[in-house]
Amino acid sequence: MVRKSNRSAGKATTKKAPVKQLDPVFLTQLDRYLFGEGRNYKIYQKMGAHPAVLDGKKGMHFAVWAPHAKAVSLVCDRNHWDPSANYMLPLEDSGIYEGFIEGMGFDEIYKYAITTQQGDILYKADPYGFSAEFRPGTASKTADIDNFRWTDQKWMTERAAKPTFAQPMSIYECHLGSWKKTDNPEMNGFMNYTEAARELARYCNDMGYTHVELMGIAEHPLDASWGYQVTGYYAPTSRYGTPKEFMYLVDYLHQHGIGVILDWVPAHFPKDAQGLADFDGTPTYEYADPRMGEHPDWGTKIFDYSKNEVKNFLIGNALYWYDEYHIDGLRVDAVASMLYLDYGRKAGEWVPNKYGGNGNLDAMEFFKHLNSVIRGRKDGTIIIAEESTAWPKVTAAPEDDGLGFTYKWNMGWMHDFLNYMKLDPLFRKGAHNLMTFGMSYATSEKFILVLSHDEVVHLKCSMINKMPGEGKDKFSNLKCGYFFMFGHAGKKLLFMGQDFAQYHEWDENAPLDWFLLDEPDNKDMQNFVRDLLHLYRKYPAMYELDDSWDGFEWINANDADRSIFSFIRKDHTGKNSLVFVVNMTPVARDDYMVGVPKAGRYTLLFNEHGTVKPKSCKTVYVAKKGECDGKPYRVEYPLPPYGCAVFRFNY
Repeated sequence: MVRKSNRSAGKATTKKAPVKQLDPVFLTQLDRYLFGEGRNYKIYQKMGAHPAVLDGKKGMHFAVWAPHAKAVSLVCDRNHWDPSANYMLPLEDSGIYEGFIEGMGFDEIYKYAITTQQGDILYKADPYGFSAEFRPGTASKTADIDNFRWTDQKWMTERAAKPTFAQPMSIYECHLGSWKKTDNPEMNGFMNYTEAARELARYCNDMGYTHVELMGIAEHPLDASWGYQVTGYYAPTSRYGTPKEFMYLVDYLHQHGIGVILDWVPAHFPKDAQGLADFDGTPTYEYADPRMGEHPDWGTKIFDYSKNEVKNFLIGNALYWYDEYHIDGLRVDAVASMLYLDYGRKAGEWVPNKYGGNGNLDAMEFFKHLNSVIRGRKDGTIIIAEESTAWPKVTAAPEDDGLGFTYKWNMGWMHDFLNYMKLDPLFRKGAHNLMTFGMSYATSEKFILVLSHDEVVHLKCSMINKMPGEGKDKFSNLKCGYFFMFGHAGKKLLFMGQDFAQYHEWDENAPLDWFLLDEPDNKDMQNFVRDLLHLYRKYPAMYELDDSWDGFEWINANDADRSIFSFIRKDHTGKNSLVFVVNMTPVARDDYMVGVPKAGRYTLLFNEHGTVKPKSCKTVYVAKKGECDGKPYRVEYPLPPYGCAVFRFNY
């Protein structure tokens, strides 16, 4: 049977039925005032669908913002999707409509039937809906998000107490729908949140990741969008289960010491009929001028950051994930597209700001507002900008004219790194500066070094197939690349499958090729990355002073002819400092010497095979007096082809 929930438009032909005001008033005058000011940070507790009582009868209260609608009604199974059955009451001049359906409970689907000024009826999902139908259904679903028994108090307390920037952060970027598949064809083989919780915790703890970054959790209609075209900002996608099952996933990961970061998309939204586009028959959530309100390349709508109600919708949504789901961080997608008015546009296709520039002043103010609220929480929650340009002060405090993000993805480093690693080793000496340039600006922001999903799709090749050479040379090159990345200043992110060198590009429809772990080279790569992750977490020198020159010192940044890089990482004590050396060519350097700052013992912790076991090779090297690399002492260490070495010493 085809439901009316999937209808997009029609003509209003019936008269309004009488409606009753809730008593006591559900949406107070203060609620509405703060919403109009953009400062009702718990707005989701009043908008959307909530259990309530009217005239002593239990049911569900609904509230929706549709400021230019002629009328709004509720449609659902209980009223046979009849738009004339349950009209909603407009609340003064707030643009908010509220309504009540007696007897309605949880897990029931519904939509808003919005009559436009032209008399058309638009059937819209609830912008504040806590759940949604499994695709291809498009209705919202009432859901209980209260009374979940959280058991992560220890995690939450410790998160708030720890200094954020001095902690290790190695992020496992994961798309649940293609991480692993299960035998449930009716749900496309999607793994349930509860199943995924146990599997993810086990894998991340074994490998040594500190955080999981989950793609595509907010509800979205199209799998192929990867969750970046959202229709349900307040609804964990029904692909993997219910809201409380998602709470279980977060709680379980916290119990096992794993932080949870979500992708968040306040930059744009799709034009799907049930979504936010032209919500009440007018540009409600988006800019009215298409030169500001539409992405010409993406075919999506852009939020109107000048409207307080729109900003409140988004800021409330961010805080909702922190408060109701205990999320540790949000990674904000496509920040550059929000900041630049001319993003993706040619001359004449965009509107300058009031000063004649190309910066979106509304978006800047939105970020400063949002991030000021998040910083004010002082509970260890973070927010990360995927910002692909040189926009200044992305992670500076708003009071210092910064945008206020906790971290910024270092896209510049990523592009330089990949361009270098793709080169045949013979030609790397001519591009040596690609690997050293990143340190010239490493302290300008709080950075995360990322090798994300975007780098292994759409004919970009997987990480292993970006590497030059054939066979084992590819694996040796990739090891060198990961080694350099983890030694370099900045927190870390790897996309799933790249830690065991999956060959094919990421496909959202297929699970990872876990069978490759039966192959010696792939298993060896996974073991190498595992050892690298555990080394990273063990030694504060690799993360504690990421944003300070006190934590990094070049030994030799100019050894281009041999394509060798050497540097020192330090923590705040100077104890357990680390010397890193990596040879980016297949040429052995049997007479290699690395300059070091002081005499003493240098213990080899890690090499191109991973963690060094003392019985497997010589592990202690004594520095000899004699200038090398501008340092007063030297360590003589035969550097093999594609050799990697980490030495521990006390500065």
